[in-house]
Amino acid sequence: MPRVAIYDTTLRDGSQREGISFSVADKLRITKLLDELGVDYIEGGWPGSNPKDATYFAQAREIDLHHSKITAFGSTRRKGIAPADDANIRALVDAHTPVVTVVGKTSMLHVTDVLQTTAEENLRMIEDSLVYLKAQGREVIYDAEHFFDGAKLDMEYGFDTLAAAAAGGADVIVLCDTNGGSMPWEVAEFVFRARELFPDTQFGIHTHNDSEVAVANSLAAVRAGAVHVQGTINGYGERCGNANLCSIIPDLIIKMGLPCLAQDGNLGSLTHLSRAVAEIANLAPDTHLPYVGKSAFAHKGGIHVAAIRRNVDSYQHIEPGEVGNETRVLVSDLSGRGNLLSKADELGLDVSKAEAVQVLNDIKELENAGFSFEGAEASVAVRLRRAAPDYEPLFKLLDFTVIVEDRRGRGQLAEAMVKLDVDGDIVHTAAEGNGPVNALDLALRKALLPNYPALRDIQLVDYKVRILDSENATGAVTRVLIDSYNGGERWSTVGAGTDIICASWLALVDSVEYGLSVAEAQDQTLAVGE
Repeated sequence: MPRVAIYDTTLRDGSQREGISFSVADKLRITKLLDELGVDYIEGGWPGSNPKDATYFAQAREIDLHHSKITAFGSTRRKGIAPADDANIRALVDAHTPVVTVVGKTSMLHVTDVLQTTAEENLRMIEDSLVYLKAQGREVIYDAEHFFDGAKLDMEYGFDTLAAAAAGGADVIVLCDTNGGSMPWEVAEFVFRARELFPDTQFGIHTHNDSEVAVANSLAAVRAGAVHVQGTINGYGERCGNANLCSIIPDLIIKMGLPCLAQDGNLGSLTHLSRAVAEIANLAPDTHLPYVGKSAFAHKGGIHVAAIRRNVDSYQHIEPGEVGNETRVLVSDLSGRGNLLSKADELGLDVSKAEAVQVLNDIKELENAGFSFEGAEASVAVRLRRAAPDYEPLFKLLDFTVIVEDRRGRGQLAEAMVKLDVDGDIVHTAAEGNGPVNALDLALRKALLPNYPALRDIQLVDYKVRILDSENATGAVTRVLIDSYNGGERWSTVGAGTDIICASWLALVDSVEYGLSVAEAQDQTLAVGE
């Protein structure tokens, strides 16, 4: 069974995505994550282009990698200059990486208009550069930039450039769909033709996603005989991105039966890697990515959920755990009773069918009023707990007041007062905050902390407001989402209504109740363990 080499270019090509700027520390962290996954090559950057990449290569030499090889990227020598005298080639050598990747022009359009040189000189530039770098003892990968576009313009010259790379001693020649405009059948045809012309050469594939087929093009190339695939984590890259390795790797291993990670590679870490790289890049993880997205195995429709409760494979193409993901059941106005029963099972709650129906009907009515529960699963959990016959609320709201003033000499002031029934005691507290919701949160905490000290560890970390019917202006329905955090767990709750303060209160109460119930369950677990 042939093994496909995985070449990651997140740190170079991926960093060209708009909005991404990796620091050296970021790049080193991602390098370690990729090595743990078991990819073969990690392209660290272009050492001749900026000081940051040069620093990365110097520091990367100190990392003890288990499998991956760091690769430096650069272009062929410039026209009219010997490789030894070319600053870019010298920078590749000075990076001291075991592998170098050299990009060269394949398209006559680029040879004449971009390099402004002759076809013959471009061929010499390719061959000379590779010969020189091979003589330095490097493994050399040649990226045939714009190969597919170039071959369509002038097929004979396109293959002449591959011949120059082969003559220069390239260990792998990578055919690049740089503009992302080729189709899978075109890619397969050209890869197959290249292998026929150069049977002793190993070929790879590098695709961009401008036509939304980068992953398909990569797989088509492998079927046609490519043994080396380049891409990025989460498909990051310039314009529409590069081929997404988080899809390609499981496609190769699970769907095509082709090994592509180190023997001790960890496919089960793929989801963690995807989300960790997103966080390092300071981007929100794409929840709808195949395999690794939070929604990749999320089930919302009632019919679907009823089916997976009988057989989980009925609406899942793989076992999510293979890639480190998990099955999730969403609750919304499209849900059936099975959604609530599955959610109760997930939360470890003993809920009867009648109680599930009661909560389901409540949720459907609330969603019609502006709530949305699929992104606020903690609000579903507290409603399931409240449906139990023996449910006792942590507290009962008697009333609350929020005052917002703008006082001369003092500026703006937000003050909240809450009156609660806490275990039979009437508690009346007040607090000032930097806004009405913050004041309400502080007053509620002040009232509950004497009875529930675990509340100290619960933090409100995000607060989102969405206007649902803006045509009603200040009378519009407002939806509030609150994200809270305690230790390793983060949860979301929802409230909605025409009054933003009341909507915030509903979400706030759900958040506190959920957080305290989780803390109580953890305390009970610890007590049993002791």
